[in-house]
Formats: sequence, structure tokens, C-alpha cells
Amino acid sequence: MKAFLRRYWRLLCQPSAHLGLGVLTLGGFIAGVLFWGGFNTAVEATNTQQFCVSCHEMERNPLREMQGTIHYSNRSGVRAQCADCHVPHDWTHKMARKMEASKEVWGWLFGSIRTEEQFEAKRRELAEREWARLRANDSLECRNCHEFEYMDFTQQSPRAARAHSTTLASGEATCIDCHQGIAHELPEMGPHFGAAGSGLASFESWAAHLAREP
Repeated sequence: MKAFLRRYWRLLCQPSAHLGLGVLTLGGFIAGVLFWGGFNTAVEATNTQQFCVSCHEMERNPLREMQGTIHYSNRSGVRAQCADCHVPHDWTHKMARKMEASKEVWGWLFGSIRTEEQFEAKRRELAEREWARLRANDSLECRNCHEFEYMDFTQQSPRAARAHSTTLASGEATCIDCHQGIAHELPEMGPHFGAAGSGLASFESWAAHLAREP
């Protein structure tokens, strides 16, 4: 076996004397297809709901909170998965997000949020980090499903239509500025959380708005 491996290694390290250029090119192409297919399959596997909630911390905390929201159960039967809200669809931004998310794996390995108490203690830090990321990319993950150009303002409440057609359209605010807490519970931020969180005096979190609805 060792002799075979040595001969194979020498074959790889020296110019081809027995294989034609066409064979080498075809072999390289097939190897490239297999590598790329395997890589993308692995990346997509990490986007599944099963992967995201495979650790009990995610199943016990964020998933349970989401199950009570419109993104989980609604009249249209469209259910958002974790990756729909936390991973952009286009390849470049997706890869950047995957590299950034490696820090979350590090946190899981070292048990920084293994219990509900640890999660609650870090809720505000985690939420603010995600809000800042979404503001920086203009709520790219929200736009995986919700596109401003396709909005029918006549089907929206007057308040939502006014906000979308003015502040959102002008770029003064992005989706996350008004829809904080749409899928997960809000951290304790004080009575003026909405205005301070969005940076807009006339805006508040969507969850706070719903709480006052009759």
C-alpha cells in the first residue's frame, strides 16, 4: 500500500508521460464539479431548519419564540426558516454571513448560552448585534421575501402604507428599524426603546405597536 501511494504521489508531482491532455482536462473538470457540488451541498445543509435547531439552545429559545409569530403560522401557509431571516440568498453575501456565523459555533462549543438564563443575559447583546448587521446591509434578509417594488399599499394599514411609501422608499429607514421583535421577543430596553432603537423619533418597534392595538 505504501509503495502504491509513493508511486501515485510521484505521478502527481511529475509531468504526464502516459495520460493525454484531454484525459487530464476531463479529470480536472470532473474533480472540480464534484468539489463544487459537495461544497454547495454542505453549505445548503447548514441552511436547513434541522441544522439550525440541532443544538437544544436554539430549539429551546429562538425557535419556541418564533412559533408564536406570523412568520411561523399564517393564513397563507408560508413558513420562514431560520436561514430566511439570517442568511442572504445571493452567494457573495451568503458566504460572508457563513464566515461571520462561525463565531456562533465557537460560542456553542464553549457553552456561552447553554441555559435559558444565559440566553436571557445575552439577549440584548445578540439582538443589537443582529439589528446592526441588518441596518448595515439594508435588511437584505428581509428582502429575501419582502420586496418594496411589489408592495400593494392599498392592502396595508394606513400607518404601514404611510411608513413604507415615505421613510422606507426614501432610504431614511430600513425594514429592521420598525420591525424589531417581529420574530423573537424584544430585550428589556426601557420605555423609549422604539425611538432610540430606530434612530427615528416617529418610529417604534413593531412589537410595541401591536401591544397597543385594541
